[in-house]
Amino acid sequence: MITQAPLITFVGTTPNIGTTIAAFAAACRIAEGSEASVGFLCLNLKSSKTHRYLGVDKPEATLDSLRPELRSESLLPEKLLRSMHPASIEGRLHVMFGNIMRDQAEFFTAEEMDHLLDVARLSFDIIIADVGAYWDNAATLCALRRSSSRMIVTTGALSHFQEDAQRWIKQLSPMFGISSDQYETVIIHPPWRIGGFQVKDICNELGVPLIGELKLTEPMLSQLDTGSLDQWLTLSEQGKEAMKEPALQLQSRYGLQRRMGMPAQPWYKKLLTHRSGVST
Repeated sequence: MITQAPLITFVGTTPNIGTTIAAFAAACRIAEGSEASVGFLCLNLKSSKTHRYLGVDKPEATLDSLRPELRSESLLPEKLLRSMHPASIEGRLHVMFGNIMRDQAEFFTAEEMDHLLDVARLSFDIIIADVGAYWDNAATLCALRRSSSRMIVTTGALSHFQEDAQRWIKQLSPMFGISSDQYETVIIHPPWRIGGFQVKDICNELGVPLIGELKLTEPMLSQLDTGSLDQWLTLSEQGKEAMKEPALQLQSRYGLQRRMGMPAQPWYKKLLTHRSGVST
């Protein structure tokens, strides 16, 4: 039996709060901190901007360009790889840009999305999927149902972590067989103040554990406009810290081999100490 790679899906409570940034930053951290091949799937069918964030204004291939293969369930790993953008992390991170034909979003079927996920999980060691914040499409529902880990991204705004989260993960999600306790949360902190709620208050309201936080800054947001998000995440000292802790947790959770030459992180040192210094 062929073992499929873990699928980590990031879904936002609210549009335009930083879900794509969190998902892509996590993918970068895993790619640079492990020996794993990482596939990043932009499954945002209605508001895909990943290509612009990476400075590819006219991508040669996007999710909608794979529709013929998805319809006939004939997509091969080689074709998928050729349709993905190689990010600048020593060939370990490949990005599939999302649908740019917004009027076609509702026409993607569950069968097409399942086929894409099957092929992707056989092609990489780990898959990071960004589905945005819209639930009325096959990509969001299929990715969430099949996920190994589900990340709900929100902010400290009451309308985001209470009202929007209540509508999605507490009311709608269980209808598709995913209970609210099957999520973890990533809390986004924008440069501007949007609420006085503490992290523990947000987690208590959501009823899910915290996996990490991401502070958005003006320099980070400016990278989105210039199409250099990947460079900022991998070259700037501030960018290198984005989603670092969540990525380390995911690497450990799924047994991804730590990249040779990378300094041991505190959790790894503690593990070695517990095992009397013997690494397995």
